[in-house]
Amino acid sequence: MMSSREGEPTQMGAMTDILKRLKKERDRVERQLAGINAALSAFGKVYAGTGPRKRRKLSAKARAKIAAAQRKRWAAWKAKQKNAAQR
Repeated sequence: MMSSREGEPTQMGAMTDILKRLKKERDRVERQLAGINAALSAFGKVYAGTGPRKRRKLSAKARAKIAAAQRKRWAAWKAKQKNAAQR
């Protein structure tokens, strides 16, 4: 090891300090990840039973009824717009 001036860390001492800080940071991040994993696991258990919702099928008669009602609404809206434009 090379000795340095008094009060200055040696190259090896600086590397050791950096390694200690990195290990401390790694431990902190691992604790945070453990908490996140626990939260994800808890949410997974809560929502595990719910799959994608199944779409309900409408009969052709029901679709025709909905379409007729929408056409009626559009006709009323267009008539209102036409009357407003003529004024």
